[in-house]
Amino acid sequence: MAECLTVRELLGFLDGYAPFSWAESWDNVGLMVGDHSTAVSGILISLDPTLEVFDEAKAAGCNTIISHHPLLFQPLKQILTDTVQGSLLRRALLDDVQIIACHTNLDVAPDGVNDALAARIGLTATGPLVARDCAPNCGLGRIGVLEKGMGGPQFLHHLSACLGQPDIMVAGVLPSQIDRLAVCGGSCGEFGPQARDGGAQLLITSEVKHSQARWAEDAGFCLIDCGHYATENVVVPILLEKIAAFCGDTVPVKATQFQRRPLRSFAHYV
Repeated sequence: MAECLTVRELLGFLDGYAPFSWAESWDNVGLMVGDHSTAVSGILISLDPTLEVFDEAKAAGCNTIISHHPLLFQPLKQILTDTVQGSLLRRALLDDVQIIACHTNLDVAPDGVNDALAARIGLTATGPLVARDCAPNCGLGRIGVLEKGMGGPQFLHHLSACLGQPDIMVAGVLPSQIDRLAVCGGSCGEFGPQARDGGAQLLITSEVKHSQARWAEDAGFCLIDCGHYATENVVVPILLEKIAAFCGDTVPVKATQFQRRPLRSFAHYV
């Protein structure tokens, strides 16, 4: 690699790892803000491109942020700098920060979000929950077997510890013994039928809708909601490892040290 890494070269690496063409048609991935010819001085990796992350990147001397969630989803008709999105765009342009997103392309890619989630929980012999024909082992979610089967309550404690998620919501009946299950990072409650038909005893995902929870009850299946952040942030260490190996000693690569899950729990017991 040349001594000076450009944004174009970084994008080329990311496209080889999780091709941008694999993203969903509604998604927006790749370079959100920036210049392909800009030299990369440092890279900060996060789940979300927030003001907090911008501050962290500036303090660390990183002029490039790679996030899972895109800064821009829809075409803009206005850039109003008194809005959150407008202020983020203004900040990126004034500070010359390059913003790159790897979103649904990273969801379906091997060694992406869902392989990271499966590995964190301890799944083996995994395959895609919803397969794609883009590459071997490519697709949304993963379905596999636990390295060591366990009882339902024990598994919930295991899951909470693995994901650092203190509160977990369960829809349907939790199996008394859990051996085979499915995972799908992010909001994937609609894939309950595929998980059930694939022989999984439950599906771990997030943002389960009321109607999906009712389906689980009537279908005799189990949906476990672990939160969007917890089910996707597991990919940040994977991105860090892969990008750092690509950059070598050329560019410093860091993962955010400050971004945390945006939702906090409150329970009132009577």
